[in-house]
This record gives sequence, C-alpha cells and structure tokens, in this order.
Amino acid sequence: MKVFISWSGERSRAIAEILNDWIKCVLQATRPWLSTRDIDRGALWFSEIHDQLQDTSVGIVCLTQENRQRPWILFESGALAKGLSSNRVCTFLVDLKPSDLEDPLAQFNHTMPERSSVWELVRTLNNCLDANALDERILTQVFDTYWSSFKAKFDAALLQFPESVASEPRPKEDILEEIVENTRSLNHRLRQIEMVTERFPFVDVRRNRDLDGVFSLDRAEGIIRDGIASGISPVEIIDRLLLIGVPPRTAKVMLQNHQKVSSQTVDGLPNKT
Repeated sequence: MKVFISWSGERSRAIAEILNDWIKCVLQATRPWLSTRDIDRGALWFSEIHDQLQDTSVGIVCLTQENRQRPWILFESGALAKGLSSNRVCTFLVDLKPSDLEDPLAQFNHTMPERSSVWELVRTLNNCLDANALDERILTQVFDTYWSSFKAKFDAALLQFPESVASEPRPKEDILEEIVENTRSLNHRLRQIEMVTERFPFVDVRRNRDLDGVFSLDRAEGIIRDGIASGISPVEIIDRLLLIGVPPRTAKVMLQNHQKVSSQTVDGLPNKT
C-alpha cells in the first residue's frame, strides 16, 4: 500500500523523512512515497503526482507555521483530496494546532505529534492494509517498540530546523466567518441527504460510495427528462447521471421511476464504479 507524504520547507521535509522511514518500520506492508520536488518544477510535477496517486491509498501532509499557506502545499493537498477519499487524507501538524488552519486544510483529519494522536494515524494506515493489516495486539507492541525512536528524532528535527516565521493566531473574525460558512454547508448537505433518503430509502448515507457528493435531485431529473425527450439512449443518460455524482443503482431507479424507459432495458445495463 502506497502512502503519499507531502511536504514544503526544511522543517516539514525533515519530519516527512522521519515519517517515511518510521512508517516502514511500524507497518512493513506500506510503501511510503516522499514528495521531493521543488515548486519551481511544477510544470513536470502535475503528471507525476497524477501517476503516483493511481495506486495511493493514504496521503499525509506535513504542515508547519511556515508552509500552511504556501501554494505548493495547497496544490498537493488538493490533488490528494481529489484523488483519494477525504477520510484517507491526513495532516501532520508539526508546530500547529487545528484552530490555526483555514479551509481547505482545516477539512482534513489532523494528527498531532503526540503519542495518542500518532497511534490513531498508525491505526488508520493499518486498517487500509486490509488483508495485510496487523492484529491490533501485535500493532500495539510494534508501535510501543518504535515510538521512542520517532519521538527522539522528531524533537531533534525541531531543534535543528527552528521556525522561520513567527506563529500568529488567526483573527477571531476569520474563525467566526469560517464557522458560519461550515455550518451553512453542513445544513445544506443535511437537507440534500434528507431529500435523497426520502426519495431513495435504499441509499446508505453512512457510505461515501453510496452518496458521493450528494447529487442534486432536480439536476438529475432534468438530465433524465431532457435525455428521454431527445431520444438519448439509457446508457448515455446513466453516464451523464454518474458524472454529477448519482450512484449507479440510484440512476437506474430514477430512470425506472420516469416510466418512459422499460425496467427490462434499464435492468440490463451494466453497473459502473
């Protein structure tokens, strides 16, 4: 399993290198991949990141006071978020608190350089190994064995690479504005979930694959109506529904509900993932 580790700046790079080696020791079935290019080489980096994300399971972004607003760290974080499911993109907060972060970085799962927090990160990585995952009893023993080594190297790296910029707290106005925006976004998402589950009770809202992005019902039904009126084939209509985030099973049922495409024709369509 590949673990994509992103960094920017000397302090961030030092911690990324420590994580790279340490994760290999704790979970030997992982393949950490350390991003080592400078932002100036970005013209060649877009395609390489895309290639690396093809078989990446987890992304870890090493954040510091110095790099938290740098374009490069935001770009790689965005690429990870787009290429992976959000619950598998983690930030490692080297010298930050979660309240120091702004969107989009604030949306990720955060790991603090503390034993309990790093343990949860290791458990997340282990769970992603599926058949190669260690029994938690064994994982605990391995973690306990290597934790002191990580802590010693982490503390040494902080001393070797001090902060290059002063730590400034975020303005309270920014924090309040972000809370309001996030609350509105959550309310909108909840309304969409309620609409979808009311119309399609079989959809499991606990699973991202069943409700990827919470599609717009009005837009989906508009695509179906326009497609049927234009004589577009059921396969093409479903392709268009998939593009706006409608799960395959839901797309079929929506076509059936319009009663203008026979259930037999729709049921014969292949599922797409």
